[in-house]
Parts: sequence; structure tokens; C-alpha cells
Amino acid sequence: MFLKLASITGFVLVAPCEIQAQEADGERLFRQRCSSCHSLEAGQNRTGPSLAGVNGRTAGTVEGARYSLALRDSNVVWNAQTLDSFLVSPRQFVRGTTMAISVTNESQRRALVDFLTTR
Repeated sequence: MFLKLASITGFVLVAPCEIQAQEADGERLFRQRCSSCHSLEAGQNRTGPSLAGVNGRTAGTVEGARYSLALRDSNVVWNAQTLDSFLVSPRQFVRGTTMAISVTNESQRRALVDFLTTR
């Protein structure tokens, strides 16, 4: 097993088991907090759009999903940074969005974002 090591330059080596744990946390958090409204299956929209392939996608563009006009017109492209900002406070990031759930815990949000950007 590897240990986390910090050097003088500030780089941190992360053990593979820690990366796997974060992915598992992201998947668990997705199931607990997101899956009632979002699917990870392409083309399977629920109350919210499918999040399959969300990384690099323009907001409001999933075929058949219901979006607020604000989100459709936002021109946001989803990536780790925009997902993180959106999840902190969706209604501040895109005024007029109907998404009301936020993830204020930074480590949980990071795990979710890491999980979603690899799907």
C-alpha cells in the first residue's frame, strides 16, 4: 500500500487505493443524492437529464430532457470546474435554473465531480 507523501514543491502522491476509495465515494454519493433525479445511462432522463457523458457537454442539450430556459441559454460547458461551481449553489451559478439541490461539503462535491467527469 502507498502512503500520501508531500514534497517541498507541494506535489502530493496519491495511493491507488485512495483514488479507488474516492471513486467509490463519488458513486455512493451519486446514488444517495443524485440518482432519484438523474441517470448515468445515456438517453435515460428522469426529472433531470442523464449525466452520462456530462464532461465536455454544453448545458441544456440532452435530447428529451426538461431544462429551464436559464440553463438552456447559459452556454455553460460542463467540466470539473463548472460542475463544482454549479453544485456549490446551482441557483447562484445559473440564475433561473430549477435545480435546487446543492452539495456544500467540499470533499463530497469533489468526489461527485470526479465520479461524474469520468462517466
